[in-house]
Amino acid sequence: MSTPELRIRWRPAPLVGLAVLAMAAACAAVAWRPSLWPWAAAAIAASFFLVTAGVFLPRSRWLGDNLTRLPAQSAARGMISLTFDDGPDPELTPRVLDLLDRHGAKATFFCIASKAAAHPELAREIVRRGHSVENHSLRHSNAFALYGVFRLRRDVESAQAILGGITGSRPSLFRAPMGLRSPLLDPVLARCGLRYVSWTRRGFDGVDRNAARILRRLAGALAAGDIVLLHDSRPTVLAVLPELLERVAAQGLTSVTLATALHDGRAV
Repeated sequence: MSTPELRIRWRPAPLVGLAVLAMAAACAAVAWRPSLWPWAAAAIAASFFLVTAGVFLPRSRWLGDNLTRLPAQSAARGMISLTFDDGPDPELTPRVLDLLDRHGAKATFFCIASKAAAHPELAREIVRRGHSVENHSLRHSNAFALYGVFRLRRDVESAQAILGGITGSRPSLFRAPMGLRSPLLDPVLARCGLRYVSWTRRGFDGVDRNAARILRRLAGALAAGDIVLLHDSRPTVLAVLPELLERVAAQGLTSVTLATALHDGRAV
């Protein structure tokens, strides 16, 4: 049975609130004294620039709460979280699951709902092996960050319904396609009971095929509390993951699902 969806109380991010106030003040100033329009236009442009910059800074909190590291309690227990985006892939995801099993590691899979719908047994297999499935949008559109609020809501809610229906548990976490976060996304996530997640370090394996470079980015300064981003939709993951898991073990770290880490590691 699917778990009920819990809403989160939404509070506008300070930057978004300030941008709205600045735009409202600029419009009021022009209405009061039209000659102030150059200053008003500059204020609106500056506000728009800052909000847009937040879209392209995926690890920032400018547009809302953003989980970039595990809680201190989980880090103190030597936990990290491996996360995989853009699956499930019928060729690669089963091999990723086998590698994780071989090393006794658990991971979080941010799944594209349309792909999960095409391969529902694979999505269920992820959960059956002790990993978690979270929301990575309905179709991973390149225009996701440009959606209006109603289209964002349809996309996220549809993905929630599909993933929850397949796995029996609605996701509690969300990661935007390509990490590009819309300034309109936060209230939609709150309505769906979703928390936004980015990462501590990523290998850029979505665009780089050099396994050695990817591994250096991920493991060079790997530490307890890190959230690591990989893709189970790119063949390079099969070259990177075994060595990464070896280094995780050598450092005495344990890879757990984000859900486990966010509950203070009580399931370990």
